[in-house]
Amino acid sequence: MFVISCASIPRSGFDYPIGYRESGIASWYGAEFHGRQTANGVTYNMYGLTAAHRLMPLGTTIKVTQRETGRSVTVRVNDRGPFVRGRILDLSYGAAKALGMTGNGTAPVAIEVVSLPQDSLKTAGSPYTVQAGAFESEANAKNLADRLRKKYPDVYLLSVRTNQNTVYRVRVGSLGQKQSAFQLADRLSREEQLDSFVTRRDP
Repeated sequence: MFVISCASIPRSGFDYPIGYRESGIASWYGAEFHGRQTANGVTYNMYGLTAAHRLMPLGTTIKVTQRETGRSVTVRVNDRGPFVRGRILDLSYGAAKALGMTGNGTAPVAIEVVSLPQDSLKTAGSPYTVQAGAFESEANAKNLADRLRKKYPDVYLLSVRTNQNTVYRVRVGSLGQKQSAFQLADRLSREEQLDSFVTRRDP
């Protein structure tokens, strides 16, 4: 469960304007993805100061504060995730180390948007999609995709290569409105008993 606070934030037509705040649980990822391509096309450096967020436009800079210690670090969102229930942010190993949370693996954090990418409004207009499942088995991913295609339009697979294996993600839809995406995710959870997540459908 996380809390979102948007008090005193000017309306800009942008979902995550400067000053936007969000609180929840952060995790971190490291060697499994080191050297692999991130969602914005750059190579993931586990020792850098970056993060993955499901919805913030890529290139957004955020301040992350470990709520138990008060330690802070500034990172750039360059990837998508975490696709684990109850978490709002996946930090690089370098960022997690700066916050002193590598030992526990997760920590309560508060995040604040401090700057936006130059093409923020264009990026903010990118559509949303819903992740219906993720599998190490391509056959299992295809089976779910085939089942969902009987009821839902625009079901597709996205393969993500790590240093250990390949993960096959089943995605549904390309929606212009966040509310519609969350409604679809709720429907998939209720009717298909799937652990669904809303994320951006980046170019």
